[in-house]
Amino acid sequence: MPLHRFYYANGLFSAQDKLEISERITKIYTTTGLPAFYVIVVFNEVPSDSIMIGGKPATNFVRVVSQHLARTMDTYERKQTVLNALEAAFGPYVKDRGLDWEIHIEEHDRDTWRLNGINPPMPNTDAEKLWAKENKAIPFEQSKM
Repeated sequence: MPLHRFYYANGLFSAQDKLEISERITKIYTTTGLPAFYVIVVFNEVPSDSIMIGGKPATNFVRVVSQHLARTMDTYERKQTVLNALEAAFGPYVKDRGLDWEIHIEEHDRDTWRLNGINPPMPNTDAEKLWAKENKAIPFEQSKM
């Protein structure tokens, strides 16, 4: 499950911006075979006086915290590719508007992850392909999928 959390000062993104950013981020993962419903994007708008850098208000700053559970990145090159893809996805709404940003990706053990009480299928299995097709978690038997 890639979870992406954006933290930013009031008013930096419109509802349409948020929809477009989330669609662009989702596309990064679905083109590699992940089910679309794995991708979660949460926009955390905070009061302008509540986001600080170096003890000073940072109203032109966006912090992106991403977590990966469904897949991990095994090489430096792959990590940079994913960071670049994410920055390209939100770039028109951040970089192109002259905002500053910071991003990092955390990788977690998929053994501590469940959807609706179900341990997700392993990557590239028939069960995961079914989840992608149906775009939801579906109970399955590990031994058969």
